[in-house]
Amino acid sequence: MGAIYDKVQVNDHDIDDLEMQVVRYKPEGLDVLCKNTKFSKKELQIMYRGFKQECPTGIVNEETFKEIYAQFFPQGDASAYAHYVFNTFDHDRNGSISFEEFIMGLSVLARGSLPERLQWAFNLYDVNGDGIITKDEMSEIIGAIYEMMGRFTQPAIDELSAKEHVEQVFQKMDMNKDGVISFEEFMDSCRMDENIVRGMSLFDTVL
Repeated sequence: MGAIYDKVQVNDHDIDDLEMQVVRYKPEGLDVLCKNTKFSKKELQIMYRGFKQECPTGIVNEETFKEIYAQFFPQGDASAYAHYVFNTFDHDRNGSISFEEFIMGLSVLARGSLPERLQWAFNLYDVNGDGIITKDEMSEIIGAIYEMMGRFTQPAIDELSAKEHVEQVFQKMDMNKDGVISFEEFMDSCRMDENIVRGMSLFDTVL
């Protein structure tokens, strides 16, 4: 009996070792993250504890990310928008978000300067990452936002309203009328719009 018990203990120990090596993900030192983000060490410790509680493996795949987003928008369909946001956080495009990638993205949204936040927003709209925003790309993102939020608005927004919105915004941002929005055009038109500047400040938060 003792021998069997010992064997079970050894096997359990082996499994623990395997988990540590293969499954669990160890973040960079908090000091490094503290230096590279706008969070304090205490804030990072709080967020890491929460992150590990929700994601014991230390990484988040896209499906989990969508599930998290769905909790915030239960009456809409957030999956399309969550997909695009996921891509902005997944810097190495390996299909999962590490704690570092999560924190780097959150740092920009929660504490970033206006130019940093606008850069993030540009990256969100630039779906294929080629440095310009096409009307189709803008339609994809605004369509995803309406799927997530549309039924909360009064009156409810239909597909035609979304198309008209895209048309108006695109025409306003495409300053040289070449059919695409460059990074410079995006930055200039956003800076000139007080509503956008005010909206960006809503992300400010303290833990």
